[in-house]
Amino acid sequence: MAARDAAFLTLEQVLQRHHSGPVTGVFTDGSCDPNPGPGGWGFVWVEENEIIEQKCGFDPDTTNNRMELTALIEAYRGVPRDTVVTVYCDSQLCVNTLNQWAAGWERRGWKRKTGPIKNLDLVKELYALAGDRPLITLKWIRAHSSSRWNEYADALATTYLREGS
Repeated sequence: MAARDAAFLTLEQVLQRHHSGPVTGVFTDGSCDPNPGPGGWGFVWVEENEIIEQKCGFDPDTTNNRMELTALIEAYRGVPRDTVVTVYCDSQLCVNTLNQWAAGWERRGWKRKTGPIKNLDLVKELYALAGDRPLITLKWIRAHSSSRWNEYADALATTYLREGS
């Protein structure tokens, strides 16, 4: 199945079709079609394949990276401060931003050596939330690899494609 086809699976179809991957964690995804253009984000928090919380949203004029960052922000907001959990994101850019680059950017006054930081408003917000929730671990997960809950987060993020804005 092509990645594009996966965008149009319903939540129920995702659960019927996909069974691999981690069964506990928070899974996030963002989407934009075309990019830039209308987009959506979603996250699902599961414990042993049981949904604890899920949320999604839409922006009529955005980019894919903004939606990926928004999904992470909303997921971090949805996890209580004292919770130990792994958050999975299929955007290497977002994972590297938080895990590798943001601390250095903050030390340099939110500047990069090579130019401005894109989506700085969202990067700062996510970095602050991550600092406030130190028990959360952020890990990259491969997109469209049949990981059940990553595919589910993708379906949440692309709800706007099926239902309209």
